[in-house]
Amino acid sequence: MRKNHTITTDDILIKLCHSLADVLSRATESHIKYSPMVQKINKTSLKPDIGCFVLFDGGFTGLVVTNFSAAAAMELYQSYMLRMGFPDTDIAIHHTADDVANILGELMNQVVGDFTGKIGRELKISITQNQPKMLALHKQIILSVDTNLDRPQVRRVSFTTEKNNIFYLELAMDKTEFIQLEEFEIDEQDPDAIFETAYDAQQQNQVTSFNKNTKNSNDNQDLLDQLGL
Repeated sequence: MRKNHTITTDDILIKLCHSLADVLSRATESHIKYSPMVQKINKTSLKPDIGCFVLFDGGFTGLVVTNFSAAAAMELYQSYMLRMGFPDTDIAIHHTADDVANILGELMNQVVGDFTGKIGRELKISITQNQPKMLALHKQIILSVDTNLDRPQVRRVSFTTEKNNIFYLELAMDKTEFIQLEEFEIDEQDPDAIFETAYDAQQQNQVTSFNKNTKNSNDNQDLLDQLGL
């Protein structure tokens, strides 16, 4: 990275948007895009139908909130489940199901992990995150970072799924600038990506094995039925 390069709060927001779009696109094998226009807001909040929040700390402190409509949540959840090879009978049909919250929570965990990993490599800082909290909501809930921010910056970005369902990302953090004093090389190798690829392959193998065993079991049962056993 070139000397005297400066990273601002909005640069960090863009990196978060990239992580959210990239991780969800890979997980659902669909095209997730975000608006190039960013909205300045005064506060973050969880909104219906499903909201998720994640706190991170370390090199800087912040709060990430995602708000999904029921349609957007179900599209992402169902696309992910079908990609992993689960049959329709095992897929929830309502956004309030625990399985929907669990899957979206895990996807958001991957998003923030991808974001903190990239920020850590590019800025040479350490950031920790808590486990995402996913909630099915009927009313709006106002959230704030449990710390005193000198110059709080709050942003909202609109995302669109492949089927044109809308969801929103909100970021709250202190206004900050990272100014590079010395040149350094960015480690392009992402260990998290390696583990994620291996994990996806393992999950796919487990699903394939399950389907194969189920088919064999059904074939054996059909043979026994033909023999009258």
